[in-house]
Amino acid sequence: MTLTTIQPAIESVQQSLDQMIKTTNALSEETIRWKPSEEEWSIMEILCHVLEAVPYWIGEINYLKANPGAEWGRNHLQQARLDAVAAADQRSVEEIVNELTRLKDQVGEELGSLDSDTLAAEAPSRNPNFGTKPISFIVNHLIVEHASKHFGQIQRNLSKLD
Repeated sequence: MTLTTIQPAIESVQQSLDQMIKTTNALSEETIRWKPSEEEWSIMEILCHVLEAVPYWIGEINYLKANPGAEWGRNHLQQARLDAVAAADQRSVEEIVNELTRLKDQVGEELGSLDSDTLAAEAPSRNPNFGTKPISFIVNHLIVEHASKHFGQIQRNLSKLD
């Protein structure tokens, strides 16, 4: 990934966030908080996860910029990740939509500051499935694809409504 290709990554994340905002704004609070099953997240839980995950991965990139070659990442049991989803019932829809809007700006500023050398810098992941990866992997896989997949998850939830 080079500087000329970071802009499409930024735009993709911002588009996913825009789709989440637009979809959420068109739904009732009941629908936003509805869980398709005990094993599945509500739309609110998905949004709370996205609001925790994207800044987490941006933070990991910033950590690697300051500490080249350091270990990065987490597993699905990381407490902040779990807490964000668990707190969904205490959050207002308006608050979440406002935070998603601010996150779009943060994505543009933070990812837009990455140069090609930073994007190419490699470091080992805590996740043994990833091994050693460049920072561009975090951008593409853990931010861009992650945001897109969670918008898809929201669409799947909606398809399960009666």
